[in-house]
Amino acid sequence: MGSKIIYFTINGRPEQAEFPLDCPAQDVKDLFRSAAEAGPHDILKLYNPKGNIINISPQLAPNTPQSSYKLEVVAANCNSEPLQSLEKKILIEAGETPAIVYEMKRQVESFREKLESVEHLSWLGLFKELSDATHKPSPFYHKRTLRKTREECEHVRDKFIQMSSLEVSDEVRQYLKTPTFDNWQWEDAEIMVLLQVMYVDLDFISTFNIELEVLQQFLYQVYRRYNNIPFHNFKHCFCVTQMMYGLIWLTDLRSTMDSIDLLTLLTSAVCHDLDHTGYNNAYQINARTELALRYNDISPLENHHCAVAFEILEKNESNIFRNLSTDQYKRIREGIIRCILATDMTRHNEILNKFKSILTVFDFSSKDHRDVLMMILIKVSDISNEARPMDVAEPWLDCLLQEFFNQSDMEKLEGLPVSPFMDRDKVTKPSSQTGFIRFVLLPLFMELASLFPCLELHIIDPVRKALDYYTEMEKALERDTLTRAQSDKTAKSKEPSASGSKEPDPEAEAESSLKPTAV
Repeated sequence: MGSKIIYFTINGRPEQAEFPLDCPAQDVKDLFRSAAEAGPHDILKLYNPKGNIINISPQLAPNTPQSSYKLEVVAANCNSEPLQSLEKKILIEAGETPAIVYEMKRQVESFREKLESVEHLSWLGLFKELSDATHKPSPFYHKRTLRKTREECEHVRDKFIQMSSLEVSDEVRQYLKTPTFDNWQWEDAEIMVLLQVMYVDLDFISTFNIELEVLQQFLYQVYRRYNNIPFHNFKHCFCVTQMMYGLIWLTDLRSTMDSIDLLTLLTSAVCHDLDHTGYNNAYQINARTELALRYNDISPLENHHCAVAFEILEKNESNIFRNLSTDQYKRIREGIIRCILATDMTRHNEILNKFKSILTVFDFSSKDHRDVLMMILIKVSDISNEARPMDVAEPWLDCLLQEFFNQSDMEKLEGLPVSPFMDRDKVTKPSSQTGFIRFVLLPLFMELASLFPCLELHIIDPVRKALDYYTEMEKALERDTLTRAQSDKTAKSKEPSASGSKEPDPEAEAESSLKPTAV
């Protein structure tokens, strides 16, 4: 067995480390720790010539004195002496060490290992426990402009570019393929890195010769063109894309559809709500907005989302399709337009019925069949929040209701027809969901599961649980309303009249009936 020589500098001083190819990982770390004259609890970082952090491990790539690595002690005196003192004191007083002290020691050591590992740099797991629910920040955008500011965009872009060179852990990559993924844990710059991972892991980079810099510019421009609104924002774009990504893996679409269809699906999800302003098509048409006039009242928003997408793709520096052939580009453009226009809910029954009609004879070799399936897949992804765990899904419902209420308030102010399901005076959280899940979500999801039975467990069961949850919430709300009404009635019957008598006063009742009832 041979050996490996690694050249590095420490405090500007050139050093070299030689170790066997089969050297244990801990021995390699100890070798570098010794060279840095670092203590056993100090934190080490190793940088390659480009300034990127790399792991100290037996897999280090051999180098030369001219391409030496840089070793730094970035956190000295990070020791566990206070914990050891505490352990000793407890041992003396209690006679044994409680299990909690062992757990604290394990967590301290685990934290130190994370600090030294590329796989767990900040957003990749340092403070995120991927399997646990986290405290959700407020999902609403209260004090921002509708459009993102230049400073806001540039800050996120710079952070994204810095993060984009980090190696994403296998744990995060696998988690990204599941419908249980928690979007609330991730910042916008981190989300852009995760979108980049999707394009890389589906082999789009190599298959379609997409330069990484162009993909990054495309993702940045997409981020920039999603607005600061409660629901149809960049996080929603990510959720829809992540669900599409998960469906591609869960249903093994890579074995039944070609790469260009998969690229169409993923990119359609990324672009499907670009420049949404928080007001739906009914508002656009009733208010006679510029979009409604431009697109003759035909899917104004969806047509606009498509137009903005191809506006981004028209620029060479952000055109991820620039190395495709003319025929490939034509096919993918047609596919993206078809998919995004399919997200107009007024076409829901039309598209679902078309899918039902071909389901028993579905043929992946038929372009017509694939086209309908692609429309179903983006529709499912677009309204898939209730297929996620409740602590992920429920904040999204809060966001959606906030956006609905904003629109109905505006409709009232402008004297436009008010959508009943958006009226804050008529809608409750459970009432907004039970009908939607029962008559829209479940029928759509169940048809897709007929073609892919594996989805029964992954998306049908969670949606059924969500329906039960909101049905119980609705019943509880009805019981509470009934109880309060009875209490009010009882209190009113006991209320004495102005003369001190408990007999009802007809004139007072007549007067009160003219006053509006508090809601």
